Amino acid sequence: MNLRRFWLEFDVSINDDHPIGVLVGCGVTAYDYEDAVRLIRERVFNGGELPTIRKAIEDVDLSALDADHVLVNMGIPSNRGVWFPLGYE
Repeated sequence: MNLRRFWLEFDVSINDDHPIGVLVGCGVTAYDYEDAVRLIRERVFNGGELPTIRKAIEDVDLSALDADHVLVNMGIPSNRGVWFPLGYE
């Protein structure tokens, strides 16, 4: 089964209780959308409920992501797992 890169953005603000680094979004490589959401729920949100996903990009073009924040602070997007934000591998 092929892996796909996903970029998910959540309906959260700086005033909401949220994991560190998710205000701009989460990058994850997974088998499909459901697998991507599961990985983020388990690894980033510690198995808790996710905030509303306001944007989901399947097969995200990495060059379209924020060069000053995301691209310089991400893990390896070819491996299955969370590659942005760092620390949730």
